[in-house]
Amino acid sequence: MQSGAIQLLKNQFDALSQRTPEEDIEFWFARDLMEPLGYARWENFQTAINRAMDSCDTTGYAIGDHFRGVTKMVKLGSGAERQIDDFMLTRYACYLIAQNGDPRKEAIAFAQSYFAIQTRKQELIEDRMRLQARLDARERLRESEKTLSQNIYERGVDDAGFGRIRSQGDAALFGGHTTQAMKDRFGITKTRPLADFLPTLTIAAKNLATEITNHNVNQDNLQGERAITREHVQNNESVRDMLGQRGIKPEQLPAEEDIKKLERRVKAEEKKLVQQSGTLPPPKE
Repeated sequence: MQSGAIQLLKNQFDALSQRTPEEDIEFWFARDLMEPLGYARWENFQTAINRAMDSCDTTGYAIGDHFRGVTKMVKLGSGAERQIDDFMLTRYACYLIAQNGDPRKEAIAFAQSYFAIQTRKQELIEDRMRLQARLDARERLRESEKTLSQNIYERGVDDAGFGRIRSQGDAALFGGHTTQAMKDRFGITKTRPLADFLPTLTIAAKNLATEITNHNVNQDNLQGERAITREHVQNNESVRDMLGQRGIKPEQLPAEEDIKKLERRVKAEEKKLVQQSGTLPPPKE
């Protein structure tokens, strides 16, 4: 996402921010956020809000502290007014709504980081977006590898075979360097996954190759370790060739911070966010 687009979204979300008069608690109206977050229908956005409320309750925080149902009068084209339902949302509530959205949509990806940190500084928002993109890429790779493991188990390949298939795929992607060779290069202990230390681009490359393997295993009804290994190696070689056309060699990209540390940092930031957001005042009688 380009800095210019981020700046435009930041300005838009900043302008929609409001504060309660007595308590000075920052909040947003849901109706104001609906369109910027990419929702065309209020009913669909309500579904996202309900999911976020469930998340709030699951984490042990009072829903009423962060989500407040309100009614507002709006003018119609004829000049008449009618009453509509809306919600007051704390920063934490907005964060939960964004977390329940699709991060592949630019507005959602921005909102996840914008609401996650109590700052107006664009560079800090951009840093948080890069961190979140890496976490999202890693989660997608986990899911695609889980699917591959399940697919090939049904086709006569056990856990050890899955490990060999994945390792051969890594060797194809990293120009002949095995999984263990890449771990040795980065100083990663044997028990930790290589992907937890890879940059976002390499994680995405591994995921693309794995998704193609999943697709072709099902489409071509591949059976047995040998056939599936050949397929996975070819897909990793193809992805490597594509990167090579852009001057990128995956084995030469530096390692990044342990993804587990990033996940712990995000959890700590979420707890801090709840405290910094404050809580909505009780509704007036």
